Amino acid sequence: QVQLVESGGGLVQAGGSLRLSCAASGRTFSGYVMGWFRQAPGKEREFVAAISWSGVRIYYADSVQGRFTISRDNAKNTVYLQMNSLKPEDTAVYHCAAGTDYGSNFATMHYDYWGQGTQVTVSS
Repeated sequence: QVQLVESGGGLVQAGGSLRLSCAASGRTFSGYVMGWFRQAPGKEREFVAAISWSGVRIYYADSVQGRFTISRDNAKNTVYLQMNSLKPEDTAVYHCAAGTDYGSNFATMHYDYWGQGTQVTVSS
């Protein structure tokens, strides 16, 4: 089992920045793809970004490309999401997830473990 705990959410004005963190514990962090997803009220969960174990492969949703940056520190078992130029439409609960890398599309692959999420609210 891998336990994931997100932090760093909050209320920010449009144009501002937030940095989310996701700390993993339990089974080894090694080898897992780490992803960020978000779910706004009344909407389906959507892919935001994901990063391979080595950090070589990184993917972003079109809606956040150029504004968000995903990174990971394997020594700290932590993955980050730096969010800049935030927009009201970025308001959502952000979840991190961990999944085995079989070379699949990071946006649609199966993720085995999920965190409880952290709320991000962007005011206009």
